[in-house]
Amino acid sequence: MTKWMTKWMTLVLAVLVLAGCNTINGMGKDIEQAGEAVQKSSK
Repeated sequence: MTKWMTKWMTLVLAVLVLAGCNTINGMGKDIEQAGEAVQKSSK
């Protein structure tokens, strides 16, 4: 049963890490777009 639990926890951790990276990547794109909008409006 401990092998099953270890595999399950590894899977959960991997999903959380991948979801976190995706969220951070999306947030970076949003910030970049906001910065570009500010630059365009200041010209």
